[in-house]
This record gives sequence, structure tokens and C-alpha cells, in this order.
Amino acid sequence: MTGRALLRIAAGVELGTLALLLLNMFTLDWPEVSRILGPVHGLAYIGTIVCAALTAEGRYRPWLLALIPGIGGVLAARTVHTSRVDQSLS
Repeated sequence: MTGRALLRIAAGVELGTLALLLLNMFTLDWPEVSRILGPVHGLAYIGTIVCAALTAEGRYRPWLLALIPGIGGVLAARTVHTSRVDQSLS
């Protein structure tokens, strides 16, 4: 599995857990859900930053974008993909 694929998975888990946490907060507000999803989201957030730093290949933009909670990992994955496509065209 490539680093970019791991970044996309981590970004998806981060975004999904954040959405579920917010949904829980604004609807039922069950503490058990927050108690379980909070650490999972935190781990996914850190994993997204690490994956973005490993796939950045010396560039700053992917891992700086990954620092944005929620959507940052998705933006970082798109940045890594776009830059690789640009490099293959030149």
C-alpha cells in the first residue's frame, strides 16, 4: 500500500469521526459515543499529519494542509496527487 493510499484512508477516518462527533454533539449527546470516537479521531488526526509528512517529498504544503482539523487531510491527499500528476506530465 502506498503512502498516498494510507493518507487517503487516514483522512477519510479523520473526517468521518469528526462528522460523527459533531452529529452526536448536536443531536443525542451520548457521552459514550464521545468517549470512544474522541480518541479515534485524535489518533486519525495525528496519523493524517504523519502520513502527509511522509508523502510530502520535501514540500511543505501537504503536511501544512494536514494540520487543518477535519478537511485538511483530504486537501493534503489532493495536493500530493496533483503534484505527482504535474511531475509526470513534465
